[in-house]
Amino acid sequence: MKVVLFNSSPRKEGNTYNCLNIIINELTKEGIECEYIWIGGENLEGCTACGSCAENKDGKCVLTGDKMNEYIKKMIDADGIILGSPTYYANVTANMKALIERAGEVCGASGNLLKRKVGAGVIAVRRGGGAHVFSSINYFFLISQMIVVGSSYWNLGYGKQPGEVLNDEEGIQTFKTLGQNFAYVLKKINA
Repeated sequence: MKVVLFNSSPRKEGNTYNCLNIIINELTKEGIECEYIWIGGENLEGCTACGSCAENKDGKCVLTGDKMNEYIKKMIDADGIILGSPTYYANVTANMKALIERAGEVCGASGNLLKRKVGAGVIAVRRGGGAHVFSSINYFFLISQMIVVGSSYWNLGYGKQPGEVLNDEEGIQTFKTLGQNFAYVLKKINA
């Protein structure tokens, strides 16, 4: 079993990175392979609504100026997908939005390629707006017919400066529980 985790924070090793690493630790304890991908430092283009993916139905986006097709392939090949984003004006980062838009369109148009995969959103937030980010990611999972895993609280970690989220004891426990629940669901589905 394999999980691919995307971090859309422009801070390579900021709070979103720390939140995702807590989950990776739990998943690897359960023998689940993890691939961590930092997309925050890239320039990903949003969907242009050209409709080519609906015509081609080949699991690829016709826009080829970035690594999006590589990321879409990784999502298709994985058993589970975890999307991590900091909170930017009560929403996901632009790169996460681009990933959601283009992967959603391509996979949906090509026969629901993410259907029944396991998903979870991971949010780093300074103070407020994180619930909307959490919802935005979960809307993507749900419209893709994925199985969304929950935790002991919403998947939010609080902190502003890089590393501050590691002072959020409830957030740390939420991410540990999320990793354990994610592993449980993956194992049940793949039994």
